[in-house]
Amino acid sequence: MKRTVYNHTRAKATLAIATRNATANGTAVDRQLSGASGANEWFASAMLLVHTGTITDGTHAITLEVSDDNSSWAAAASGDVQGSLPSIAAANDDTLYEVGYTGTKRYLRAVTTVTPGATGGIYGATIVLGFPNVLPVSRT
Repeated sequence: MKRTVYNHTRAKATLAIATRNATANGTAVDRQLSGASGANEWFASAMLLVHTGTITDGTHAITLEVSDDNSSWAAAASGDVQGSLPSIAAANDDTLYEVGYTGTKRYLRAVTTVTPGATGGIYGATIVLGFPNVLPVSRT
């Protein structure tokens, strides 16, 4: 098996790309996935990617929330976050932000808190899972 990003990572959408002018919680991403062989894949590391299109107005603060049970959510501890969580404004068109997560919580999601603007902005967020305990990563 070749040592490639494709074989060692898995990307999951948390905030679908959309025009946003209101606060929204992203979809939960589970770091434990059921592999093709039925074995559970656990991903030891994660990275939040936020990608913007045109931001017309408002301020869009992105946070990373974590949970043990996919029910009770809290902001990721600052010591578990690598890099800076973005606050997106009109000057941030067509930008990609990368934020690492080194904690141990099973579920992750992006949250956007919007300071109102009339039209908002277009953006989305993806969580990339890495360092799995089973290789290659299952695509099922």
